[in-house]
Amino acid sequence: MQSNLKSASFEFFDTFVEARQTTRMDFTATEVGLVKEVSKGAVEISGFSEVHADELLAFPGGLMGIASTIARTAVGVILLGDGDDLQAGDEVKRTKRVIDTPVGEGLLGRIVDGLGRAVDQGGPVKFSERRPVERPAPAIMDRAPVSTPLQTGIKSIDAVIPIGRGQRELILGDRQTGKTSIAVNTMINQRQDGVLCIYCAIGQRASAVARVVDELKKSDLMKQTIIVVAGGDEAPGLQFIAPYAATTMAEYFMEQGRDVLIVYDDLTRHARAYRELSLLLRRPPGREAYPGDIFYVHSRLLERSAHLSASRGGGSLTALPIVETQAKNIAAYIPTNLISITDGQIYLSPELFSKGVLPAIDIGLSVSRVGGDAQRRAYRAVASDLKLYYAQFEELETFSRFGARLDDETRGRLERGRRIREILKQSEKDRISVAEQITILMAATSGRLDAIPVKVLPDADARIRRAVMNIEARRRNALFDGAEFGDKQKTEVLAIVADALSGVDYSVEKDAL
Repeated sequence: MQSNLKSASFEFFDTFVEARQTTRMDFTATEVGLVKEVSKGAVEISGFSEVHADELLAFPGGLMGIASTIARTAVGVILLGDGDDLQAGDEVKRTKRVIDTPVGEGLLGRIVDGLGRAVDQGGPVKFSERRPVERPAPAIMDRAPVSTPLQTGIKSIDAVIPIGRGQRELILGDRQTGKTSIAVNTMINQRQDGVLCIYCAIGQRASAVARVVDELKKSDLMKQTIIVVAGGDEAPGLQFIAPYAATTMAEYFMEQGRDVLIVYDDLTRHARAYRELSLLLRRPPGREAYPGDIFYVHSRLLERSAHLSASRGGGSLTALPIVETQAKNIAAYIPTNLISITDGQIYLSPELFSKGVLPAIDIGLSVSRVGGDAQRRAYRAVASDLKLYYAQFEELETFSRFGARLDDETRGRLERGRRIREILKQSEKDRISVAEQITILMAATSGRLDAIPVKVLPDADARIRRAVMNIEARRRNALFDGAEFGDKQKTEVLAIVADALSGVDYSVEKDAL
C-alpha cells in the first residue's frame, strides 16, 4: 500500500512539473499583443508576456513604437509616426531590439529624421552601423578637462563668455531675439577648424529649417554637417527621440578622436513633446504640468557631451542647447532646469534687441563656468577689463538717466562704456577672427577709442581690423596664438592700433563707412 501511494505521489509530481513547464513555455512564447486604447501619439497594448523598456514594437502598416510605460497588465507605447489608422484590436509584434539609429561618415551632408531616415533628395542613407539612441554618458575617469577653445567668431562671446570644446553652453531668450542665429554662426565658424557639426531641429517650422539649411549650404558647411529634423507637424514621439538620435550620431565621431558641435533647437519644444506624451500615458503631472522626470530627460541627454581623455581618443562633443523664455522669465521651470544642468548660459535680452544692440547678449546675466580655462591668454588679457568696464557702464547709464551731475572721472567711464558697447555690436553674418577681436577689444579697453565719436566707430573698427590682417601671418599667429601675452605683446598690439588710426581726423563726426 505504501508502495502504491509513493508511486502515485511521484506520478502527481511529474504531472505538476510538466504542467508548469507547459505553462511557462506558453507564457514566454507570446510575441503578439493587441491594441487596447488609441490616443494621438500614444497607445496602450496588452497581451505581451515579456517586453523590454525602450523596445521597438511593430504595428500594422510599418508604424513603429517604443515601449515606455510597462505595467503588469498593459504597456504604454510612444508612437513614432501617425497612428490615425490604428484601432483597438490591431496586432502588435515585438522586434526584440531597442530604438536605434544609423551612424557613420555616410550621414555627413544629409538631412535625416529621428530614426535616421533620409528626408532630402540624396537617396538611401549609407551608414557604418546602428547604435541605440539612449547610451550612457562617458564615465568621469574617461573625461579630460576642457582645454581647447571653440571659437564662435562673435566678439562678446569669445571674450567674455568663452566656450570650450566639450562644454555645454545654454542659449536662452525670448522669441525672435537671435538664438538660432548665434548657434548657426558658431557652426559656420567651425569651417576652418574642421569641427563636425550636427543641427537638431525639434518642433520647428519647415520654413525655419529650410533657412538654416540654405545658410549652411551657402557657407559650404554641409559637407561636415548632419541635420536631424523632427518638425512641428511630426509625431511627438519623433520629436522626443530626435536629440538622442542626433547625440548618438555625434558620439560616433567623438569616439574616433574628432571634435563635434551639436545644436539642439530647441529643448523647450522637446520638453513640451515629452509633457504631451506623459499626459497621454497617464503619468502624474508636476510643476507646470511637466512630469517629475523632465530634469532627468534633459540631464541624461546633455551629460553625454564631454571631452574624452587621451586613452579614449581625445575627441570632444560640445553642446549648444537652445531654450525659449516667456517675457524674460529665466526662473521658469524648464530654463532653470537647463541652467542647472549646463556649464553656463548666454542670455539674449529682448530690450537690447529692440534697441538695436546686436547680438543682444546680456553680459551681466550670461556666464561661462568652464570655457575660461580653455581661453587663449590673449583673451584673458582683455576680458577682465572688458567685464569691469561694461558692468560699471550699465550701472552708470541707469544712474545718469536721473539727470544727476557727474564728475569728469564718472563721465569718462560712461563714455568708454558706450564705445565698448558699440564695438561689441556685430552683424549677423560677420564672423571675426581671433586677431581682429583681440586688437579691437584692446583698443576699446585701453582708451584708444575714447576720443572717437560713437557714430564713426564702425569706420575705426574697420581700419583696425584691416591693419591687423595685413601684417605677416607668421607674426600674427605668434602674437595672438602664443603661450604668452604680456606687456610686450600688448605694446605691439596697441602700436598696430595707433598705426591704423594715424592720419585720420575724427574730431568732426562723419558718416560711418
